This record gives sequence, C-alpha cells and structure tokens, in this order.
Amino acid sequence: MTTSSLRPARRRVVRAVALAALTAAAMAVVPGTAAAQANPFQRGPNPTEAGIEASRGPFAVASESVSDLATPGFGSANITYPTSTSEGTFGVVAIAPGYTASESTIAWLRPRIASQGFVVISINTQTTVDQPAQRGDQLLAALDFTIQRASVRNRIDPARQAVIGHSMGGGGTLEAAADRRSIEAIVGLTPWNLDKSWSEVDSAALMIGAERDSVAPPGQHAIPFYNSLTGAEERAYLELDGASHFAPNTSNTEIAKYTISWLKRFVDDDTRYTQFLCPAPRTGLGSDLSDSRVSCPLG
Repeated sequence: MTTSSLRPARRRVVRAVALAALTAAAMAVVPGTAAAQANPFQRGPNPTEAGIEASRGPFAVASESVSDLATPGFGSANITYPTSTSEGTFGVVAIAPGYTASESTIAWLRPRIASQGFVVISINTQTTVDQPAQRGDQLLAALDFTIQRASVRNRIDPARQAVIGHSMGGGGTLEAAADRRSIEAIVGLTPWNLDKSWSEVDSAALMIGAERDSVAPPGQHAIPFYNSLTGAEERAYLELDGASHFAPNTSNTEIAKYTISWLKRFVDDDTRYTQFLCPAPRTGLGSDLSDSRVSCPLG
C-alpha cells in the first residue's frame, strides 16, 4: 500500500480523534448541549435542499472592503461574515477569480457561502494575468490576513480553512492545498492548470467542470485533476450540463449548492450534508449535471 493511499485514512482518524476529544470536553461542561450536538463544529439548522439552494442562508451577515494598500500578498478584497458568534466560531474560506478577471466576477458566491456559516474573503489578485501558482500563494495570504485581521479574527476557527477559485484561480486551489496540507477543503470552478498531477493534495477536493467549456475543457483540466487526486481525503467531480467556462461568473444554484455542501461536510465535519453528495447527484434528463463522480461513501 502506498503512502498516498494511507493518507486519507490517517486524516480521517486524526479528525475523528479531535472531534471525540472536543465533544467529550463539551459534555463535561454542558452535558445536554453536547449530547444534542455531538459535532462541536456543526452550525445552523438541519439543512434542506431548498435551504442550500437559496440565495441566502440562515445566518445574518455583514461585509467590509479592504484596500489593496492594506493587503499583504494579494490585491483588494471583500470580507463577508456572520454577525453573531452565538453558535461558536466559523471556518474561513478564500476565493480567487480567473485569468484577466476581477473579484467582482466571483463576488456573488461570497455572501451566499458566508450566510451558511463561514467567514469568506474574495480577492483581487495582484495582477489579472497571475498564473495558478501565484493565485495559490495569494489564496493562502488571504486566509492568513483574514485570520489575523482584528475586526473578524474573533469569529474564525483558524484550524478550519478552505479555498475556492475560478479558472486559473481554480488551478490555484490545487497549488494552495499542495503547499498547505492543513487546508480542509478546496473547490475548483472550471479549473485550469498546466500541471495535471495532484496526488500530493490531501484536502477534500471538489472539481466542478462545464460541459461546453472551450477555455479549460473538462477532459483536459478538471477531469485529469480529479483522476490525479488519489491522496485526497475525499474527491468529487461534477459537470454543469451545457455550461461554458464562465458559468461561475454569475449566480448559479448548482455551483452554490454543491460548494456549500462540500464546505459544510469537510470544513465543519457536518455529516448532515452528506445527503446532498451521496449517492452522487443524478445526471441526464431533468438534471443540471452532465457528469457526477463522488467518492461515496464519504468517510
């Protein structure tokens, strides 16, 4: 058995041990609460399909802008976060745009994810022609900045990090996860990267391709990425039926639904969201997906 085949199992064991320890500690302090909520990272009400497809989730949110003069290692940005921490702190998510694109092209996703219980930063890159490796570095810099930023840092659990990106930003999520092995989850949206081999990534990885993508055709990018993710904790590939490379640039229910489910499942360890991922979402007549591959059952 190879090291890469052992890695996902080891990661699951470490997470399970950590969850058990946190739950035991919580039960010692507040037995009723801990018994009712075995997972201390669980946030929000019981999920429904309508709830994760909605334009806003159950958490009230606020936003703030950050000038590029204040951001080390990336461009200007916007941060959206839940206004209340009554349920505890939240995982942190960074989002990067694609080649030649600005933060505004992926900004719709930020409040949608934040309102489901995450602190989310979406960034401009230092230049619009930055390559995937540079975008990966900037995603990591954005995570660090958000975790350390005084106005939101008390809302964040710094141990629960995730990255999302479109196109070269999606390729950047793979770069970020390869460089920072503690990242819990990544989501590549019509991702592009010249490097097709990512067995070193052990984050839970979701690649979302588009059937009619002529810029990053799934057969040349998202699918090879998915196939190479043999060391990932879990992996999935979903393909948007009839969609183009630029599907992530406007509000998209399928992208939001499965991105939220993936983050909830692997950043919050919330098994209530497994139902939206396993069995793998159906394809074909009446579905918005043309391909669907998920490493079910999810560990």
